[in-house]
Amino acid sequence: MPNPKRRHSAQRGAKRRTHYKAVAATISTDATTGESHLRHRAHWSEGKMYYRGKVVIDNATTETADTAE
Repeated sequence: MPNPKRRHSAQRGAKRRTHYKAVAATISTDATTGESHLRHRAHWSEGKMYYRGKVVIDNATTETADTAE
């Protein structure tokens, strides 16, 4: 069975073990809609896609434009 040639520092092991906490810390609440979402990601709310509190895509306007044709 392979063994390490040199000792790893305690910091390396601690860094590896902390990653399970990162998921809970990266959830935010949008100030505009009040919904929780992953940080730095766009999210859908009531047919609109929001990013950083601003509407990026309004699905309702694109659907009505498609049916008008």
